[in-house]
Amino acid sequence: MRQLDTRDPGFAAAFSTLLDSARETTAKVDAVVAAIIEQVRQGGDAALLALTARFDGWQAASAAALRVEAAEIAAATASIAPDLAQALDLAAQRIERFHAAQKPADLTLDDPAGLTLGMRWTPLDAVGLYVPGGTAAYPSSVLMNAIPARVAGVGRIAMVVPTPGGALNPLVLAAAARAGVTEIYRIGGAQAVAALAHGTVSIAPVDRIVGPGNAYVAEAKRQVFGRVGIDAIAGPSEVVILADASNPPRHIALDLLAQAEHDTSAQAILITDDAGFAAAVIAAVAAELTHLPRGAIAGESWARHGAVILVRDWPEAFALTDRLAPEHLQLMLPDPRAAMAAIRHAGACFLGPHSPEALGDYVAGPNHVLPTGRTARYASGLSVFDFLKRTTWVEASAAGLAAIGPAAVALAGAEGLAAHGRSIAARLGLPET
Repeated sequence: MRQLDTRDPGFAAAFSTLLDSARETTAKVDAVVAAIIEQVRQGGDAALLALTARFDGWQAASAAALRVEAAEIAAATASIAPDLAQALDLAAQRIERFHAAQKPADLTLDDPAGLTLGMRWTPLDAVGLYVPGGTAAYPSSVLMNAIPARVAGVGRIAMVVPTPGGALNPLVLAAAARAGVTEIYRIGGAQAVAALAHGTVSIAPVDRIVGPGNAYVAEAKRQVFGRVGIDAIAGPSEVVILADASNPPRHIALDLLAQAEHDTSAQAILITDDAGFAAAVIAAVAAELTHLPRGAIAGESWARHGAVILVRDWPEAFALTDRLAPEHLQLMLPDPRAAMAAIRHAGACFLGPHSPEALGDYVAGPNHVLPTGRTARYASGLSVFDFLKRTTWVEASAAGLAAIGPAAVALAGAEGLAAHGRSIAARLGLPET
Protein backbone atom coordinates (compact mmCIF):
# COMPACT_ATOMS: atom_id res chain seq x y z
CA MET A 1 0.00 0.00 0.00
CA ARG A 2 1.41 3.34 -1.07
CA GLN A 3 1.56 6.23 1.40
CA LEU A 4 2.01 9.57 -0.33
CA ASP A 5 2.32 13.10 0.99
CA THR A 6 1.98 16.13 -1.27
CA ARG A 7 4.64 17.87 0.84
CA ASP A 8 7.30 15.34 -0.15
CA PRO A 9 9.69 16.40 -2.94
CA GLY A 10 9.09 13.13 -4.78
CA PHE A 11 5.30 13.32 -4.65
CA ALA A 12 4.74 14.31 -8.29
CA ALA A 13 6.72 11.32 -9.57
CA ALA A 14 5.11 8.94 -7.06
CA PHE A 15 1.60 10.12 -7.97
CA SER A 16 2.34 9.73 -11.68
CA THR A 17 3.46 6.17 -10.99
CA LEU A 18 0.17 5.55 -9.17
CA LEU A 19 -1.78 6.91 -12.13
CA ASP A 20 0.15 4.84 -14.64
CA SER A 21 0.04 1.56 -12.74
CA ALA A 22 -1.67 -1.08 -14.89
CA ARG A 23 -4.34 -3.09 -13.09
CA GLU A 24 -5.99 -4.69 -16.10
CA THR A 25 -4.94 -8.14 -17.18
CA THR A 26 -1.83 -8.20 -19.33
CA ALA A 27 -2.71 -11.58 -20.83
CA LYS A 28 -2.91 -11.56 -24.62
CA VAL A 29 -6.27 -13.12 -25.40
CA ASP A 30 -7.10 -11.37 -28.67
CA ALA A 31 -6.11 -14.27 -30.95
CA VAL A 32 -7.94 -16.83 -28.80
CA VAL A 33 -11.07 -14.68 -28.74
CA ALA A 34 -10.93 -14.03 -32.49
CA ALA A 35 -10.82 -17.79 -33.09
CA ILE A 36 -13.82 -18.37 -30.82
CA ILE A 37 -15.84 -15.63 -32.51
CA GLU A 38 -15.07 -17.06 -35.93
CA GLN A 39 -15.97 -20.56 -34.75
CA VAL A 40 -19.39 -19.34 -33.61
CA ARG A 41 -19.88 -17.22 -36.73
CA GLN A 42 -19.19 -20.21 -38.95
CA GLY A 43 -20.58 -23.02 -36.82
CA GLY A 44 -23.54 -21.39 -35.09
CA ASP A 45 -25.39 -23.57 -32.60
CA ALA A 46 -23.06 -26.55 -33.06
CA ALA A 47 -20.09 -24.37 -32.13
CA LEU A 48 -21.94 -23.04 -29.08
CA LEU A 49 -22.65 -26.56 -27.87
CA ALA A 50 -19.02 -27.62 -28.34
CA LEU A 51 -17.62 -24.51 -26.65
CA THR A 52 -20.04 -24.80 -23.74
CA ALA A 53 -18.96 -28.40 -23.19
CA ARG A 54 -15.32 -27.34 -23.37
CA PHE A 55 -15.38 -24.27 -21.14
CA ASP A 56 -18.35 -24.83 -18.82
CA GLY A 57 -18.00 -28.56 -18.41
CA TRP A 58 -21.48 -29.68 -19.41
CA GLN A 59 -22.98 -31.00 -22.61
CA ALA A 60 -26.36 -29.65 -23.61
CA ALA A 61 -28.58 -32.19 -25.36
CA SER A 62 -29.43 -29.71 -28.09
CA ALA A 63 -29.29 -26.02 -28.91
CA ALA A 64 -32.80 -25.69 -27.55
CA ALA A 65 -31.52 -26.85 -24.15
CA LEU A 66 -29.31 -23.76 -23.94
CA ARG A 67 -32.39 -21.64 -23.36
CA VAL A 68 -33.78 -21.49 -19.83
CA GLU A 69 -37.45 -22.41 -19.87
CA ALA A 70 -40.14 -20.27 -18.29
CA ALA A 71 -40.97 -23.01 -15.77
CA GLU A 72 -37.38 -23.02 -14.51
CA ILE A 73 -37.39 -19.24 -14.14
CA ALA A 74 -40.68 -19.40 -12.22
CA ALA A 75 -39.43 -22.20 -9.97
CA ALA A 76 -36.23 -20.31 -9.20
CA THR A 77 -38.17 -17.17 -8.37
CA ALA A 78 -40.47 -19.10 -6.04
CA SER A 79 -37.51 -20.65 -4.24
CA ILE A 80 -35.99 -17.36 -3.13
CA ALA A 81 -36.19 -16.58 0.58
CA PRO A 82 -38.81 -13.91 1.34
CA ASP A 83 -36.27 -11.40 2.67
CA LEU A 84 -34.17 -11.68 -0.49
CA ALA A 85 -37.25 -11.40 -2.69
CA GLN A 86 -38.20 -8.22 -0.83
CA ALA A 87 -34.66 -6.85 -1.20
CA LEU A 88 -34.70 -7.54 -4.95
CA ASP A 89 -38.06 -5.84 -5.26
CA LEU A 90 -36.92 -2.77 -3.33
CA ALA A 91 -33.77 -2.49 -5.45
CA ALA A 92 -35.73 -2.94 -8.68
CA GLN A 93 -38.30 -0.30 -7.71
CA ARG A 94 -35.63 2.25 -6.86
CA ILE A 95 -33.56 1.54 -10.00
CA GLU A 96 -36.66 1.77 -12.19
CA ARG A 97 -37.81 5.03 -10.63
CA PHE A 98 -34.43 6.72 -11.05
CA HIS A 99 -33.99 5.58 -14.65
CA ALA A 100 -37.54 6.45 -15.65
CA ALA A 101 -36.81 10.02 -14.59
CA GLN A 102 -33.95 10.12 -17.11
CA LYS A 103 -36.12 9.62 -20.20
CA PRO A 104 -35.63 12.60 -22.52
CA ALA A 105 -38.33 14.49 -24.41
CA ASP A 106 -38.41 14.90 -28.16
CA LEU A 107 -37.42 18.31 -29.49
CA THR A 108 -39.14 20.55 -32.05
CA LEU A 109 -37.74 23.93 -33.08
CA ASP A 110 -39.34 26.42 -35.46
CA ASP A 111 -36.59 28.70 -36.70
CA PRO A 112 -36.91 32.25 -38.15
CA ALA A 113 -35.92 31.12 -41.66
CA GLY A 114 -39.11 29.09 -42.00
CA LEU A 115 -37.86 25.59 -41.22
CA THR A 116 -39.03 23.22 -38.54
CA LEU A 117 -36.21 21.20 -37.00
CA GLY A 118 -36.49 18.34 -34.60
CA MET A 119 -34.96 15.43 -32.78
CA ARG A 120 -36.75 12.30 -31.66
CA TRP A 121 -35.65 9.48 -29.37
CA THR A 122 -36.39 5.83 -30.17
CA PRO A 123 -35.36 2.66 -28.31
CA LEU A 124 -33.11 -0.03 -29.68
CA ASP A 125 -34.86 -3.12 -31.02
CA ALA A 126 -32.77 -5.75 -29.23
CA VAL A 127 -30.14 -5.77 -26.48
CA GLY A 128 -27.90 -8.56 -25.20
CA LEU A 129 -27.13 -8.66 -21.48
CA TYR A 130 -24.01 -10.51 -20.29
CA VAL A 131 -24.17 -11.59 -16.65
CA PRO A 132 -20.99 -13.02 -15.11
CA GLY A 133 -21.23 -15.86 -12.72
CA GLY A 134 -22.37 -19.40 -12.92
CA THR A 135 -22.81 -20.54 -9.33
CA ALA A 136 -21.81 -17.07 -8.11
CA ALA A 137 -24.76 -14.72 -7.77
CA TYR A 138 -24.77 -11.23 -9.28
CA PRO A 139 -28.45 -10.29 -9.20
CA SER A 140 -27.57 -6.61 -8.86
CA SER A 141 -25.82 -6.73 -12.23
CA VAL A 142 -28.98 -8.13 -13.81
CA LEU A 143 -31.14 -5.35 -12.38
CA MET A 144 -28.71 -2.56 -13.25
CA ASN A 145 -28.36 -3.65 -16.88
CA ALA A 146 -31.84 -4.89 -17.69
CA ILE A 147 -34.09 -2.32 -16.02
CA PRO A 148 -32.74 0.74 -17.90
CA ALA A 149 -33.20 -1.16 -21.17
CA ARG A 150 -36.79 -2.03 -20.32
CA VAL A 151 -37.52 1.54 -19.14
CA ALA A 152 -36.12 2.84 -22.44
CA GLY A 153 -38.61 0.63 -24.30
CA VAL A 154 -36.23 -1.96 -25.79
CA GLY A 155 -38.43 -4.63 -27.35
CA ARG A 156 -36.19 -7.63 -26.76
CA ILE A 157 -33.65 -8.29 -24.00
CA ALA A 158 -31.63 -11.50 -24.35
CA MET A 159 -29.55 -12.52 -21.33
CA VAL A 160 -26.58 -14.88 -21.36
CA VAL A 161 -24.98 -16.33 -18.26
CA PRO A 162 -22.25 -18.99 -17.90
CA THR A 163 -23.37 -22.15 -16.12
CA PRO A 164 -20.42 -24.28 -15.01
CA GLY A 165 -21.69 -27.82 -14.76
CA GLY A 166 -25.05 -26.62 -16.06
CA ALA A 167 -26.00 -25.01 -12.74
CA LEU A 168 -27.74 -21.63 -12.60
CA ASN A 169 -28.07 -19.55 -9.47
CA PRO A 170 -31.77 -19.09 -8.61
CA LEU A 171 -31.19 -15.52 -7.42
CA VAL A 172 -29.91 -14.51 -10.87
CA LEU A 173 -33.01 -15.98 -12.49
CA ALA A 174 -35.24 -14.29 -9.92
CA ALA A 175 -33.58 -10.94 -10.65
CA ALA A 176 -34.06 -11.48 -14.37
CA ALA A 177 -37.74 -12.21 -13.85
CA ARG A 178 -38.14 -9.11 -11.68
CA ALA A 179 -36.41 -7.02 -14.36
CA GLY A 180 -38.72 -8.40 -17.05
CA VAL A 181 -36.16 -10.62 -18.83
CA THR A 182 -37.58 -13.90 -20.11
CA GLU A 183 -35.05 -14.81 -22.84
CA ILE A 184 -32.09 -16.39 -21.02
CA TYR A 185 -29.34 -18.66 -22.37
CA ARG A 186 -26.90 -20.91 -20.51
CA ILE A 187 -23.80 -19.70 -22.31
CA GLY A 188 -20.90 -17.49 -21.31
CA GLY A 189 -17.49 -16.29 -22.35
CA ALA A 190 -16.45 -14.99 -25.75
CA GLN A 191 -18.76 -17.51 -27.41
CA ALA A 192 -21.80 -15.90 -25.80
CA VAL A 193 -20.76 -12.46 -27.02
CA ALA A 194 -20.21 -13.89 -30.51
CA ALA A 195 -23.67 -15.48 -30.52
CA LEU A 196 -25.32 -12.22 -29.49
CA ALA A 197 -23.43 -10.26 -32.12
CA HIS A 198 -23.66 -12.63 -35.09
CA GLY A 199 -26.69 -14.72 -34.19
CA THR A 200 -27.28 -18.43 -34.68
CA VAL A 201 -30.33 -20.44 -35.68
CA SER A 202 -31.43 -20.52 -32.03
CA ILE A 203 -30.29 -17.07 -30.89
CA ALA A 204 -31.25 -13.98 -32.89
CA PRO A 205 -28.61 -11.24 -33.05
CA VAL A 206 -28.92 -8.07 -30.99
CA ASP A 207 -28.03 -4.43 -31.62
CA ARG A 208 -26.07 -3.70 -28.44
CA ILE A 209 -24.29 -5.80 -25.81
CA VAL A 210 -23.95 -4.64 -22.21
CA GLY A 211 -22.68 -6.14 -19.00
CA PRO A 212 -19.33 -6.97 -17.36
CA GLY A 213 -17.20 -10.08 -17.78
CA ASN A 214 -13.67 -11.44 -17.64
CA ALA A 215 -10.79 -10.61 -19.99
CA TYR A 216 -12.19 -12.90 -22.70
CA VAL A 217 -15.61 -11.28 -22.55
CA ALA A 218 -14.10 -7.79 -22.60
CA GLU A 219 -11.94 -8.65 -25.62
CA ALA A 220 -14.90 -10.24 -27.41
CA LYS A 221 -16.95 -7.07 -26.90
CA ARG A 222 -14.06 -5.06 -28.27
CA GLN A 223 -13.86 -7.25 -31.37
CA VAL A 224 -17.58 -7.23 -32.19
CA PHE A 225 -17.91 -3.48 -31.66
CA GLY A 226 -19.01 -1.91 -34.92
CA ARG A 227 -21.21 -4.83 -35.83
CA VAL A 228 -23.06 -4.13 -32.59
CA GLY A 229 -22.82 -1.41 -30.00
CA ILE A 230 -21.33 -2.05 -26.57
CA ASP A 231 -21.54 -0.24 -23.26
CA ALA A 232 -17.81 -0.11 -22.41
CA ILE A 233 -14.75 -2.25 -21.77
CA ALA A 234 -14.98 -2.63 -18.01
CA GLY A 235 -11.83 -2.71 -15.92
CA PRO A 236 -11.19 -3.46 -12.24
CA SER A 237 -13.33 -1.62 -9.71
CA GLU A 238 -12.01 1.45 -7.89
CA VAL A 239 -12.90 4.02 -5.26
CA VAL A 240 -11.40 7.29 -4.10
CA ILE A 241 -12.49 8.50 -0.67
CA LEU A 242 -11.99 12.07 0.51
CA ALA A 243 -12.45 12.04 4.29
CA ASP A 244 -11.54 14.22 7.23
CA ALA A 245 -11.02 13.25 10.85
CA SER A 246 -14.70 13.69 11.73
CA ASN A 247 -15.33 10.20 10.29
CA PRO A 248 -14.92 7.01 12.34
CA PRO A 249 -11.73 5.38 10.96
CA ARG A 250 -13.41 1.97 10.86
CA HIS A 251 -16.17 3.26 8.59
CA ILE A 252 -13.65 4.55 6.06
CA ALA A 253 -11.60 1.34 6.36
CA LEU A 254 -14.67 -0.73 5.55
CA ASP A 255 -15.50 1.53 2.61
CA LEU A 256 -11.99 0.98 1.23
CA LEU A 257 -12.25 -2.78 1.72
CA ALA A 258 -15.68 -2.86 0.06
CA GLN A 259 -13.83 -2.11 -3.19
CA ALA A 260 -10.71 -4.13 -2.43
CA GLU A 261 -12.70 -7.33 -1.89
CA HIS A 262 -13.98 -7.30 -5.48
CA ASP A 263 -10.75 -8.78 -6.80
CA THR A 264 -7.00 -8.46 -6.46
CA SER A 265 -6.89 -5.84 -9.23
CA ALA A 266 -9.35 -3.49 -7.54
CA GLN A 267 -8.10 -0.19 -6.17
CA ALA A 268 -9.02 1.78 -3.04
CA ILE A 269 -7.52 5.21 -2.33
CA LEU A 270 -7.97 7.48 0.69
CA ILE A 271 -7.18 11.20 0.45
CA THR A 272 -7.16 13.10 3.73
CA ASP A 273 -5.69 16.23 5.32
CA ASP A 274 -5.00 14.60 8.71
CA ALA A 275 -1.95 12.37 9.29
CA GLY A 276 -3.34 10.92 12.52
CA PHE A 277 -6.60 10.00 10.85
CA ALA A 278 -4.70 8.40 7.94
CA ALA A 279 -2.74 6.23 10.40
CA ALA A 280 -5.95 5.25 12.21
CA VAL A 281 -7.63 4.18 8.95
CA ILE A 282 -4.58 2.14 7.93
CA ALA A 283 -4.66 0.38 11.30
CA ALA A 284 -8.41 -0.24 10.96
CA VAL A 285 -7.94 -1.78 7.51
CA ALA A 286 -5.34 -4.16 8.93
CA ALA A 287 -7.69 -5.14 11.77
CA GLU A 288 -10.65 -5.78 9.46
CA LEU A 289 -8.57 -7.91 7.09
CA THR A 290 -7.95 -10.46 9.84
CA HIS A 291 -11.59 -11.59 9.85
CA LEU A 292 -12.99 -10.52 6.48
CA PRO A 293 -14.28 -13.56 4.54
CA ARG A 294 -12.56 -12.35 1.37
CA GLY A 295 -9.62 -11.06 3.33
CA ALA A 296 -7.00 -12.70 1.13
CA ILE A 297 -8.38 -11.02 -1.98
CA ALA A 298 -8.91 -7.66 -0.28
CA GLY A 299 -5.50 -7.82 1.36
CA GLU A 300 -3.71 -8.41 -1.93
CA SER A 301 -5.67 -5.61 -3.60
CA TRP A 302 -4.85 -3.20 -0.76
CA ALA A 303 -1.18 -4.17 -0.73
CA ARG A 304 -0.69 -3.97 -4.50
CA HIS A 305 -2.95 -1.10 -5.50
CA GLY A 306 -4.16 0.71 -2.38
CA ALA A 307 -2.97 4.19 -1.45
CA VAL A 308 -3.32 6.79 1.26
CA ILE A 309 -2.55 10.36 0.18
CA LEU A 310 -1.97 13.16 2.69
CA VAL A 311 -2.76 16.63 1.32
CA ARG A 312 -2.19 20.19 2.54
CA ASP A 313 -5.77 21.29 1.90
CA TRP A 314 -8.97 20.20 0.16
CA PRO A 315 -8.51 22.19 -3.08
CA GLU A 316 -5.32 20.18 -3.56
CA ALA A 317 -7.32 17.01 -2.95
CA PHE A 318 -9.94 18.03 -5.52
CA ALA A 319 -7.24 18.56 -8.17
CA LEU A 320 -5.74 15.12 -7.48
CA THR A 321 -9.18 13.55 -7.66
CA ASP A 322 -9.76 15.00 -11.11
CA ARG A 323 -6.51 13.42 -12.26
CA LEU A 324 -7.59 10.07 -10.82
CA ALA A 325 -11.07 10.39 -12.41
CA PRO A 326 -12.35 7.49 -10.30
CA GLU A 327 -15.22 5.13 -10.94
CA HIS A 328 -16.58 5.77 -7.44
CA LEU A 329 -15.96 8.91 -5.36
CA GLN A 330 -16.95 9.16 -1.72
CA LEU A 331 -16.98 12.69 -0.28
CA MET A 332 -17.00 12.18 3.47
CA LEU A 333 -16.65 15.88 4.25
CA PRO A 334 -18.70 18.52 6.14
CA ASP A 335 -19.93 20.13 2.89
CA PRO A 336 -19.90 17.31 0.32
CA ARG A 337 -22.01 19.15 -2.25
CA ALA A 338 -19.52 22.01 -2.39
CA ALA A 339 -16.73 19.46 -2.79
CA MET A 340 -18.60 17.72 -5.62
CA ALA A 341 -19.06 21.06 -7.37
CA ALA A 342 -15.28 21.52 -7.33
CA ILE A 343 -14.59 18.11 -8.94
CA ARG A 344 -15.25 17.44 -12.64
CA HIS A 345 -14.36 13.80 -13.18
CA ALA A 346 -16.02 10.87 -11.38
CA GLY A 347 -18.31 8.06 -12.45
CA ALA A 348 -20.58 8.35 -9.41
CA CYS A 349 -20.39 10.43 -6.23
CA PHE A 350 -21.50 9.49 -2.72
CA LEU A 351 -22.03 12.43 -0.42
CA GLY A 352 -21.65 12.48 3.33
CA PRO A 353 -21.04 9.97 6.11
CA HIS A 354 -24.32 8.09 5.60
CA SER A 355 -23.72 7.39 1.89
CA PRO A 356 -21.22 4.55 1.53
CA GLU A 357 -20.56 3.47 -2.05
CA ALA A 358 -21.91 -0.02 -1.31
CA LEU A 359 -25.37 1.52 -1.06
CA GLY A 360 -25.07 2.46 -4.71
CA ASP A 361 -24.09 -1.06 -5.68
CA TYR A 362 -27.51 -2.35 -4.72
CA VAL A 363 -30.41 -0.16 -3.75
CA ALA A 364 -29.75 3.59 -4.06
CA GLY A 365 -31.14 3.79 -7.61
CA PRO A 366 -28.44 5.24 -9.91
CA ASN A 367 -26.62 2.70 -12.03
CA HIS A 368 -23.58 0.86 -10.70
CA VAL A 369 -22.16 0.17 -14.19
CA LEU A 370 -19.59 2.96 -14.30
CA PRO A 371 -16.46 4.06 -16.19
CA THR A 372 -13.23 2.60 -14.79
CA GLY A 373 -9.52 3.15 -15.37
CA ARG A 374 -9.71 6.98 -15.44
CA THR A 375 -12.25 6.87 -18.29
CA ALA A 376 -14.60 9.02 -16.19
CA ARG A 377 -12.66 11.88 -17.82
CA TYR A 378 -14.80 11.32 -20.92
CA ALA A 379 -17.31 8.55 -20.20
CA SER A 380 -20.44 8.13 -18.11
CA GLY A 381 -22.20 5.32 -16.31
CA LEU A 382 -24.88 3.14 -17.86
CA SER A 383 -28.24 4.87 -18.22
CA VAL A 384 -31.45 4.94 -20.22
CA PHE A 385 -29.53 6.87 -22.88
CA ASP A 386 -27.47 3.76 -23.68
CA PHE A 387 -30.64 2.08 -24.94
CA LEU A 388 -31.98 5.01 -26.94
CA LYS A 389 -30.85 6.61 -30.17
CA ARG A 390 -31.45 10.08 -31.59
CA THR A 391 -32.89 10.88 -35.00
CA THR A 392 -32.92 14.47 -36.21
CA TRP A 393 -35.39 15.73 -38.80
CA VAL A 394 -35.82 18.76 -41.04
CA GLU A 395 -39.00 20.14 -42.65
CA ALA A 396 -38.42 23.16 -44.87
CA SER A 397 -41.11 25.33 -46.42
CA ALA A 398 -40.65 26.88 -49.86
CA ALA A 399 -39.80 30.15 -48.16
CA GLY A 400 -37.36 28.40 -45.86
CA LEU A 401 -35.57 26.72 -48.75
CA ALA A 402 -35.34 30.08 -50.54
CA ALA A 403 -33.91 31.70 -47.42
CA ILE A 404 -31.05 29.31 -46.74
CA GLY A 405 -30.71 27.25 -49.93
CA PRO A 406 -28.39 29.62 -51.83
CA ALA A 407 -25.82 29.38 -49.06
CA ALA A 408 -25.90 25.60 -49.35
CA VAL A 409 -25.46 25.84 -53.13
CA ALA A 410 -22.41 28.04 -52.64
CA LEU A 411 -20.86 25.67 -50.12
CA ALA A 412 -21.53 22.66 -52.35
CA GLY A 413 -19.79 24.41 -55.21
CA ALA A 414 -16.79 25.18 -53.02
CA GLU A 415 -16.53 21.50 -52.14
CA GLY A 416 -16.82 20.39 -55.76
CA LEU A 417 -20.04 18.44 -55.20
CA ALA A 418 -22.14 19.48 -58.17
CA ALA A 419 -25.12 17.19 -57.58
CA HIS A 420 -25.44 18.51 -54.05
CA GLY A 421 -25.74 22.06 -55.33
CA ARG A 422 -28.01 21.21 -58.23
CA SER A 423 -30.47 19.30 -56.00
CA ILE A 424 -31.15 22.59 -54.24
CA ALA A 425 -30.69 24.98 -57.15
CA ALA A 426 -33.21 23.04 -59.29
CA ARG A 427 -35.90 23.62 -56.68
CA LEU A 428 -35.10 27.30 -56.46
CA GLY A 429 -34.78 27.96 -60.19
CA LEU A 430 -31.17 29.06 -59.73
CA PRO A 431 -28.41 28.62 -62.32
CA GLU A 432 -26.90 25.12 -62.05
CA THR A 433 -23.13 24.80 -62.23
